[in-house]
Amino acid sequence: MVAKIITGKNIRGLLLYNENKVEANKAELIMASRFGGDIQQLSFKNKLTRLENLTMLNSRVKTNALHIMLNFDTSEKISTAKLQQIAAAYMEKIGFGDQPYLVYKHNDASHEHLHIVTTNMQADGKRIDVHNIGRLLSEPARKELEIEHGLVKAEGKGLKEALGIKPINLEKAVYGKTPIKRAITNIVSEVTNTYKFTSIAELNAVLKQFNVVADRGREDTLMFEKKGIIYSILDKDGNKIGIPFKASSLNGNPTLKNLEEKFEQNKEKRKPYIDDLKKRIDKVFNKYTVISKATFLKELQQHNIHAVFRRSEQGFIYGLTFIDNKNRTVFNGSGLGKAYSAKVITERFASIDKVLQPKAWLKPEQQTQYLKKSEPETTYLQPPEPTKFLGGLFEEADYDQLAGMPRKRRRKKRKGISPDNQLTL
Repeated sequence: MVAKIITGKNIRGLLLYNENKVEANKAELIMASRFGGDIQQLSFKNKLTRLENLTMLNSRVKTNALHIMLNFDTSEKISTAKLQQIAAAYMEKIGFGDQPYLVYKHNDASHEHLHIVTTNMQADGKRIDVHNIGRLLSEPARKELEIEHGLVKAEGKGLKEALGIKPINLEKAVYGKTPIKRAITNIVSEVTNTYKFTSIAELNAVLKQFNVVADRGREDTLMFEKKGIIYSILDKDGNKIGIPFKASSLNGNPTLKNLEEKFEQNKEKRKPYIDDLKKRIDKVFNKYTVISKATFLKELQQHNIHAVFRRSEQGFIYGLTFIDNKNRTVFNGSGLGKAYSAKVITERFASIDKVLQPKAWLKPEQQTQYLKKSEPETTYLQPPEPTKFLGGLFEEADYDQLAGMPRKRRRKKRKGISPDNQLTL
């Protein structure tokens, strides 16, 4: 089971999102705790009034809405009664057992998942502190419930499967066989609400894992000037395909203005995860004496890290972004420290022209054998001294290129040509 808690400032928006799902037959309300009535008798106004009455008790508290999601493995088929038990037990364990909350069972994905709407404002006007609630209360609660109810454990599950985020099916997208807007909305909403990024570039580094990109347009366009942003699907080569959608048309309103508010907040939120990310990167390098770029990227994936090398139009690497899918944070390599910058990392990769050094702990005779096996067979010719032809009529030869060319046999002088007639250089 995977639990996610998203805090917000709009209890009405959270309620509308789930109620609209119910009207579209994509969700059902399975539980209404502390609402004083039967589920079937509760109108939208009843639900909203109950929650808003609490949020109005203290106008100084702006962040007063909680949207909680409980995701279960695709192999699990759980009865409604058991889902109610799990939801109630989870809310009790995280300190919200006495709060009014609504539990919706959504059926718009391949796995069972619940959405819970509640508020952290109490009847006495005091708020429940939700700082670090995920790490301190939610994670222990999740693990306990997995054991108590025999649920599939989240540890070891792939990111996309555990979070319920699946890349858009490109084949279906091309032929229009899937509701593209809904797919983009689900991915963008999930990423913007759970990842800690500090720029559009960092956001895109995450989105591209799921075949989606946020685009502001060229700097000389009206869209860029007006701070507009659209979201598009990417094909396997990273090219945009299909019809793009304006940010304002997607649920959650992931506009540039709203994203920029997250940038500053995320700078602080991601700091506690820096050391853990650096340790996992170091662990990959410490595993090998010499490592190639391909092996480096593959090993990082085993640690739930995705690395993106940023290249210029000329193909030169100028930056490196690390996406920590475990802690859902994004960092530029240089932001972690000089040792993790693109320049230093690429210098550590093994080159095909580099002679491997013998390991220090090998005996001399073993070192000789090690070098014999490891040393490339390629030999290189030394370039000749720079020379100008015919008194500077021709430019100097490109000796870097000539160095790799085979030597040509010197032609024998033809008989009958006197030394006086030969051209000397």
